Amino acid sequence: MYRPDLPEDEAPGTRFLLFPQSPFFESNPRPELVEVSAPPGSLGPGPSGPRMYTVNPVGKTTPFGAIIDRPKGPGMYLPPWNGPVNPPAEPDEDGNFTYLDPTDPAFEAAHLFGSAHFTMDVWEGYFGRAIPWHFERDFDRLELSLLPSLDNAHIGWGFLETGGTWEHGDEYRAYSLNFDVVAHEIGHAIIYSVIGMPAPEDTPGEYYGFHESAADMVALVAALHFGSVVEELLENTRGNLYSFNRLSRFAELSENAQIRMAANDKTLSQFECGWSSEHALSEPLTGAMFDIFVDIYHERLLVHDLISPEMEDLSDQLEDSPEYGDVMQEMFDERYAENPDGFRIALLEARDFLGSYLADAWSLLDAEMLSYLGVERALVQVDQEITDGAFRQIIEGNFRMREVGIVDVGPRLTEPDEHSHAVSTRTRVPE
Repeated sequence: MYRPDLPEDEAPGTRFLLFPQSPFFESNPRPELVEVSAPPGSLGPGPSGPRMYTVNPVGKTTPFGAIIDRPKGPGMYLPPWNGPVNPPAEPDEDGNFTYLDPTDPAFEAAHLFGSAHFTMDVWEGYFGRAIPWHFERDFDRLELSLLPSLDNAHIGWGFLETGGTWEHGDEYRAYSLNFDVVAHEIGHAIIYSVIGMPAPEDTPGEYYGFHESAADMVALVAALHFGSVVEELLENTRGNLYSFNRLSRFAELSENAQIRMAANDKTLSQFECGWSSEHALSEPLTGAMFDIFVDIYHERLLVHDLISPEMEDLSDQLEDSPEYGDVMQEMFDERYAENPDGFRIALLEARDFLGSYLADAWSLLDAEMLSYLGVERALVQVDQEITDGAFRQIIEGNFRMREVGIVDVGPRLTEPDEHSHAVSTRTRVPE
């Protein structure tokens, strides 16, 4: 259970039950008990708190952010929802929301709120400060809204709205119950606040690719603050993070379907002639960050004498080889069996290095001048300040493998569609 910057003798936070991973591919999914930083009794029905609140509208069909006709002319449709609502999730007598069963209609609202709040807690811990909303000019709080007719989840000017999908059989799968999806959208809000909103006419394409990658990393690091994710990850992989596992998957929809992969072999050469999707363009950067994370993890295993230098060197040599799994898994199986707790400590240390490095590096970036090479340079600067350059070769080596600083990304080849953040409700700002 993770609550940043709270002394051990501080009063506990408000408790929620959250699914750390998508519950839709497991026969008997079990939510995990977590605490958010809000003290018990400080959250009201909804749930609702000082920085965000949840509504479950009745009869709402138009998603927030859409352009609608108004008495004064067309404009953005923005919170708050003032129509009828379904019964809100109520706190129990101790101020917690753990009594709600996943079959209770109010559980979805509580899960959406808890996921958003938990993600913000994790990342405000890494930033060492409160992260203001990028829309604070107009709204003090984020409205978390459930809209089943929306086949998407999106964050925008004052809102985070989640729908669901019917694409996998006859079962409706609510995105509000998918922690990765909610954390990814909160990641966009963090980046908008820290780095700035884009100016569509002159924002470089790498800004949009970076945005998707950064939101993925927000979700990945946040997920690693669930004890069950860490334990299951290590038990399934025996510490070999390059094996196919849940850590390398985002926004899982079923056992065999996922929106993006963290562990990938994409390079910028694939975009030298141009690009159409920022989601695809994000993959070389996400892949580089995942490799940096795994390399730092291996370094921590070395520090704790959990693997040998020869084993680490062999892992680097075989990383892109089809023999990697057969050769390395046997070694990891043997070493992990000797000290599972040591592997868990090394993984958590690598997680916190990554989270701290990203928070500090993102704080050095600017939306109007953003590039993948700039991300690399910011990480190198942060590494120098924190560890006197202990991971510089890891950072630079993984960015070179993705051809950052070697290959220039070409122009956008197609006009942005409804899936692009360049013209989506996420980046739309009212006059």
